[in-house]
Formats: sequence, C-alpha cells, structure tokens
Amino acid sequence: PFQVVGGKVKKPGKRGRKPAKIDLKAKLERSRQSARECRARKKLRYQYLEELVSSRERAICALREELEMYKQWCMAMDQGKIPSEIKALLTGEEQGKAQQNSAKLAKAGKTEANSSNP
Repeated sequence: PFQVVGGKVKKPGKRGRKPAKIDLKAKLERSRQSARECRARKKLRYQYLEELVSSRERAICALREELEMYKQWCMAMDQGKIPSEIKALLTGEEQGKAQQNSAKLAKAGKTEANSSNP
C-alpha cells in the first residue's frame, strides 16, 4: 500500500487536516462578506487614484501657465523690452543687497568702535 516517489515513501490518502463538516450557509455568508469588503477596498482605491490624477492635472496646468509666462518674458526681452515683473525682481534684489550691505557695514562699525575703546 506504500508508493515510492523520488526516494520518498508516500502513504495513500490525503494529508493535513480533514475538512470538518462546514456549514454551507456560514461558508456562503463569509464569501459574501469577503466580496463586499473587496468591492469597498476597490472603490476606495479608485477614489484615491482619481484624486491623485486630478491633483497632478492641476499641477500640470499651473506649470504650463508658468512656462507660457516665461516664454512671453523671453520673447519680450529678445525685442529689447524688460517685463515689469523682471524689473520688480531686479530692483527687489538690488534693494535686498543694499540692505544686507548696510547691515554688514553697521555691524563692522560697531565691532570697530567696541575694539577701539579699551
């Protein structure tokens, strides 16, 4: 009654636990519940993906608008015109540098005044 397969002795019959007499109604109910949960997870996953896609589409639109603005600025500068936004940026940077330089000079003056007094 024993079979030898690949050097191993096999006993006839099934291995593992013997299936208990499972109540068919309970099994069907578990299956239905599992299907409900699966559908709910799928719905949530699709909602998440749709929100992700719409947020990325909004970001793409914003970037396209920004790119178009930069193209227009470049075209204007090619014609020798400086857009007012760039002028504002340049004057803002110049003012910022001037403020930083004056702050550095003030600090340097204070340290010199402190070091000259014994």
